[in-house]
Amino acid sequence: MIGILKKVFDVNQRQIKRMQKTVEQIDALESSIKPLTDEQLKGKTIEFKERLTKGETVDDLLPEAFAVVREAANRVLGMRPYGVQLMGGIALHEGNISEMKTGEGKTLTSTLPVYLNALTGKGVHVVTVNEYLAQRDASEMGQLHEFLGLTVGINLNSMSREEKQAAYAADITYSTNNELGFDYLRDNMVLYREQCVQRPLNFAIIDEVDSILVDEARTPLIISGQAQKSAELYMFANAFVRTLENEKEYSFDVKTKNVMLTEDGITKAEKAFHIDNLFDLKHVALLHHINQALRAHVVMHLDTDYVVQEGEIVIVDQFTGRLMKGRRYSEGLHQAIEAKEGVEIQNESMTLATITFQNYFRMYEKLSGMTGTAKTEEEEFRSIYNMNVIVIPTNKDIIRDDRADLIFKSMEGKFNAVVEDIVNRHKQGQPILVGTVAIETSELISKMLTRKGVRHNILNAKNHAREADIIAEAGMKGAVTIATNMAGRGTDIKLGDDIRNVGLAVIGTERHESRRIDNQLRGRSGRQGDPGVTQFYLSMEDELMRRFGSDNMKAMMDRLGMDDSQPIESKMVSRAVESAQKRVEGNNYDARKQLLQYDDVLRQQREVIYKQRQEVMDSENLRSIIEGMMKSTIERAVALHTQEEIEEDWSIKGLVDYLNTNLLEEGDVKEEELRRLAPEEMSESIIAKLLERYNEREKLLPEEQTREFEKVVVFRVVDTKWTDHIDAMDHLREGIHLRAYGQIDPLREYQMEGFAMFESMIASIEEEISRYIMKAEIEQNLERQEVVQGEAVHPSSDGEDAKKKPVVKGDQMGRNDLCKCGSGKKYKNCCGIGQ
Repeated sequence: MIGILKKVFDVNQRQIKRMQKTVEQIDALESSIKPLTDEQLKGKTIEFKERLTKGETVDDLLPEAFAVVREAANRVLGMRPYGVQLMGGIALHEGNISEMKTGEGKTLTSTLPVYLNALTGKGVHVVTVNEYLAQRDASEMGQLHEFLGLTVGINLNSMSREEKQAAYAADITYSTNNELGFDYLRDNMVLYREQCVQRPLNFAIIDEVDSILVDEARTPLIISGQAQKSAELYMFANAFVRTLENEKEYSFDVKTKNVMLTEDGITKAEKAFHIDNLFDLKHVALLHHINQALRAHVVMHLDTDYVVQEGEIVIVDQFTGRLMKGRRYSEGLHQAIEAKEGVEIQNESMTLATITFQNYFRMYEKLSGMTGTAKTEEEEFRSIYNMNVIVIPTNKDIIRDDRADLIFKSMEGKFNAVVEDIVNRHKQGQPILVGTVAIETSELISKMLTRKGVRHNILNAKNHAREADIIAEAGMKGAVTIATNMAGRGTDIKLGDDIRNVGLAVIGTERHESRRIDNQLRGRSGRQGDPGVTQFYLSMEDELMRRFGSDNMKAMMDRLGMDDSQPIESKMVSRAVESAQKRVEGNNYDARKQLLQYDDVLRQQREVIYKQRQEVMDSENLRSIIEGMMKSTIERAVALHTQEEIEEDWSIKGLVDYLNTNLLEEGDVKEEELRRLAPEEMSESIIAKLLERYNEREKLLPEEQTREFEKVVVFRVVDTKWTDHIDAMDHLREGIHLRAYGQIDPLREYQMEGFAMFESMIASIEEEISRYIMKAEIEQNLERQEVVQGEAVHPSSDGEDAKKKPVVKGDQMGRNDLCKCGSGKKYKNCCGIGQ
C-alpha cells in the first residue's frame, strides 16, 4: 500500500517538477513584459492570434501568454498570480484537474488557460455551479480579458435566444452547467439553423468540478412537454376503430401482421372526424392514433401478446412466455391497447430530450476542472473523462490543526459537546463554521445555540447571493455559521484582521459518506497559511457509524462505564470510519459507472439522430436522402410480403394493397405483373414507378417550395418518432432490472433491445416520410413546426437526495390553442369541452 502511495505521489511530484520548468520560463519573460504600455500589452493578443494563423500552437504560446495575463492581472485587478497558480493554469490548459486548496485563488488561476485557449477564436466555456458565481466571475475576471482585447459573455437562464447567441459568440462564455446542457438539447430541437445558440463545444473549465462531474453525474437534464398523444385522442380513435368492418373498411394480412384502412375506411374516418384529407400534414397525429388503435384491436390479442395485471397492460414475451414487466410498446401502441382494454392511459407528458452531465461534458474537444478536493475520485476522473488530478502545492505551508475525531456514545451527548465547544470558542471571539449533513441537524443545533444566547447564521442552498454574503462574514470576530452539506462553495471565508492569529474553527457534526465532502469542510480553515483548527464530533448512532457496525464499540463503552459526556479518541474507530467511507464511495462510483454504461446506449442513438437533423437543416436538397428512404421502405415491404419459401404463399395482394394505401395510386402496380417477378425485380419495378410519381409531384410547386415541403415532412416525422423512442427507452430502462432472472445481464439486454428498437424506429421514420411525401397534399407557404413545445426541467439543488430526482414539469395547453387531435378546432370547443 505504501509503495502504491509513493508511486502516486512520485507521479504528482514529477508533474510538478515538469511544470516548475515552465513557470521559470514565464518568470524569465517578466522583465520584457513589465515595461510594456497598456496598449502594447493589449497588442500582444493580436500578435498571438497572428502567430497561431502562421502555424504556432497554443502550447508554443503558453509561457509568453501566461506572462502577459500575469502582468495584466496585476494592472487591472491588483492581483499577481503566484508560481503555484501558474502551475494550476498549466494543468488546466493540458486538460487535467487542478486540485488547489481553498483560498489558493482558483478563479484567478483559471484566467491563464482561459485567455490562452480563447486566442483560437473557437470559444471557451467557464462553468460554475450557480448563476451568482457565473455573474460574479464574469464581471470580475471579465475586466481582465476585456482589457486584453477579448470578448466576454454571460449565459443566464432568463436570457432570450438573441442574448444567448451573443453570449456564446463571445471569446469567453461564463455559464452554469445546467444552462449549457439545456442549450445543447434545445439546439438539437430547432427547425432553422439561425435558431441555434451554441457553437461547436471546444474547451471548458469547470469550477468545483467534483460537484458537477461526480455529485451531479446521476442527474439527467430533461426537456419535457405535454405529449401530443392525449388520452382523449386515444379514446376517440379507439371508439372509431370499433365501428370498422373487416375486409370492407380495413384489410389485415395474417402473414405479415399488416393492418391498414381501405379506401372506404379512409372515407369513413374523414367523415367521422370532419376533415377533408386524412393524409394531410395537419392530421399526422390523428392518422397515427387511428393506425395504432387498428393494430391494438386487430393484431394484438389479450392473453397472447399481453395481459392485464393490476390495472396495467403487461407485455408477454413471444419466445419465453414470460411477463416483461416495465417494458412498454413504443409509438403509442401501448396507450392504444390501454384504451382498448379500458385501463388508465398512462404517460401524458413525455421526455423530448435528455442528457446527463457525464455525456454532455465528454463532447468537449478539451475539458479541465478545478476544485479543492478531487484526489479521492481520481480513478473516476481518469476512466470516465480521461483527466488526471494534479495536486498543486499551496503557496504557503498549511499550519491548520486537524484534530482526531471525538466519538460519543449517543447523539445527545455529541450535540451537547458540540454546542459547549461553540459557546467556549465564541466567548473568545473565534469565528466558527459548523458543518452538518442534514438540514434537520442544522435546525437542532440552531435551537440549542439560541437557548444559550449565541447569535448565528444558517446556510443552506436556497439563496446563492445571500449565501455568499454570509460566507464572506463568517471569518469575522465572534461569527458563528452553520452550513448544510458545504453550502456556499465558491466563496472564500476571509479572516478579520483582529483574529488572524487565532484562525477559523471548523466543527463537523458527523462524517459525510464521502471523504471529499469532509475534506472540503476542513479546507475552509487554514487558507493561505492562516492558523485554524478542525474537529469532527461523531456518535455511535450516526448513520455511517451504524453502517460499519458500531455495536461492539458501544458495548465496550458500556462495559467501561463511560457516560455520554466522555468522548473517546480512537484510531481504530477513525480507520473504520475511513474504510466505511471508501466502501460507500466505491458503491457510488459503481452506480455512476453503470448509469454511464446505460446512458451510452442512448448517447450513440442521440448522436445519430442529432447529426442527421443537422444535415437536414443544412441541406439545400433532400431529394437524394428521401429517395434512399423510399428504396429502403420498398425493399422492406417486398421482403415482408415474400418471406415464404413457396412462391404461391407470397402475399402479393397484401403488397399491392399496402402500396396503394401508402405510396402509389391504384393501378400503378398490378398484382399479375408482380407475380412474374423475383423479389429484387419487384423492388426495382416498384421503385421506378415511385420515382416517376415523385417527379410528377415535384412539378406541382416551384422547386424552392418543394424542397421546403420535404424538410417540413422530415422534421415532423423524425421529431415525433424520436420523442416516442426516448419514452420507450425510458420505460425499457426502468423495467429491465425486473428481468434479471437466470443468467441474463440486464445491461446486455438493454443494449440489444435498445438497438432493435432504434432500428425499428429508423425503419418507421423512413416509411412514414415516404408516405407523407407521396400522399400528403403539398401546400404553399408551409412552415416548419415544433412537434411539441418543450420546457427545461431544472434539477433541484436542495440537498443531496433531491438532486437525483428531476422534477418533470410539462407545458400546459391553452383553451384557445388549436386542439392537438388535428381537428382544426380550438381546444375548448373540441377535446377540452367541459374543462
